[in-house]
Amino acid sequence: MTQNKPAEIGMPIQDIDTPALIIDLDSFEHNLNLMSKSVASLGVAHRPHAKTHKSPVIARKQIAVGAVGQCCQKVSEAEILVAGGVDDVLVSNQVVGQQKLERLAGLARHARIGVCVDNLENIGAINAAASKFGSQIDVLVEIDIGAGRCGVVPGAPAVKLAEAIESMSHLKFSGLQAYQGRAQHIRGFSERKVAIEKASEYVLKTINLLGGAGIDCPRVTGGGTGTYQFEAESGVWDEIQAGSYCFMDVDYGLNLTEDGNYFDTFRNSLFVLATVMSIPTKERAVLDAGHKASAIDSGLPKVMDLPDVEFVSASDEHGTLALGRNALKLSLGQKIRLIPGHCDPTVNLHDWYVGVRNNIVESIWPVAARGAAF
Repeated sequence: MTQNKPAEIGMPIQDIDTPALIIDLDSFEHNLNLMSKSVASLGVAHRPHAKTHKSPVIARKQIAVGAVGQCCQKVSEAEILVAGGVDDVLVSNQVVGQQKLERLAGLARHARIGVCVDNLENIGAINAAASKFGSQIDVLVEIDIGAGRCGVVPGAPAVKLAEAIESMSHLKFSGLQAYQGRAQHIRGFSERKVAIEKASEYVLKTINLLGGAGIDCPRVTGGGTGTYQFEAESGVWDEIQAGSYCFMDVDYGLNLTEDGNYFDTFRNSLFVLATVMSIPTKERAVLDAGHKASAIDSGLPKVMDLPDVEFVSASDEHGTLALGRNALKLSLGQKIRLIPGHCDPTVNLHDWYVGVRNNIVESIWPVAARGAAF
């Protein structure tokens, strides 16, 4: 059941009920425009990853400033995006099982749909589903370029899968999925760059073998917020999938730039708004936001705006703050903004985005694909 909205348009930020997921609209729009200019200058297309925001509203805003479409990880996410007006969606993941494949094939009657494969048997199953619905599906071969997750070995095994795709009646070989997920949070600038340089060797090897087999590679897609510039500058990737850039989080902020500073190209625009619910001692305060309000798989949230106040622990419904010697005095009922440790799973904990500008609620958007995991 969708929960009640935590705010109303026109309400001051201090009246928002908590815990609430809020977007600083000025910073959010800054990030969208900055990425649009960046990818244009680098000469690559941008297909933002909707697993970050899970919102057709945000997807359409990204497309309005130049994105070619969206990618996502689940068929259910793709269904919600298409229903929300997005007409070009890549499921940048493997989809296995007749029920899911038939949903995907049915969706391909209403939008351009792509999917990734790393298995010969799966290719036949996708074609059977598309044949049943009379649809055409773009299929990309995913190669493992160092992430150690899904993906076939680069080179000849990928060519074999591409050949199989081309032999199918309702499938189109649409290129390579090449995403180095492990590289996104390598802290050192040079080390991240080297990881992508190594990955590009795997991709080039595969492209060359495809050409030798007479198969054109229409696109190479991949790259994330932590590495997209390296992929774009390589001349190998022509589409990048950076998604977290629109929100940012604590973990991405720990990456280092070339000059050794913390990564701040994009602004923090996503926050969990929490309320001080207890001040048991002068050294400790407690918020109404714990595990169920902000994901901590990549670390604890960070307190915004309050020097010498640290979020030190979380339980299900509580977040504990340590109040340093120089911390400003907190008051019961005070609202505090938290930067999530990891934006993607934090979004999935909430039903609504509350868009705020100049401390006034300007918009309320549903997290439409919350829980869309199938």
